[in-house]
Amino acid sequence: MEKTIFAKIANGEMPAEIIWQNDAFIAFLDVLPIEPGHVIVAPKRMADSLEDLSNEELGGLMIAVQKVGAAMLHGLGVKGYSIFLDNKDAANQHIPHVHFHVVPRAEGDGLGRWPQNAYDEGQAEHYAGLLRQAIG
Repeated sequence: MEKTIFAKIANGEMPAEIIWQNDAFIAFLDVLPIEPGHVIVAPKRMADSLEDLSNEELGGLMIAVQKVGAAMLHGLGVKGYSIFLDNKDAANQHIPHVHFHVVPRAEGDGLGRWPQNAYDEGQAEHYAGLLRQAIG
């Protein structure tokens, strides 16, 4: 498997503005930020998707995301932040290396919510049933 850009950054093979790292995870500024201070948080180990992480890795990754969020609140003085993950190609994941985006938010920043729609009659029950069956 070819190394991703994020793996190269984690290995020191590619420059980045690293804001935090430990043996397993790394956090660095996104080179194409949605807002200034937009951070990528990723495991150093290459993993394509969220489902490829162990429970321990997922827990560690979320702790790293929490650290970055707290740094945004205190260091950037923002009032909040958004966290998102594009998981798999169909969800617009550009780099095949699981990662969270942590984006500082300000009132009136123009970043709205995703559009939402109500279920048609019977749809909620149908989708809930499919998901319950898959979870087991």
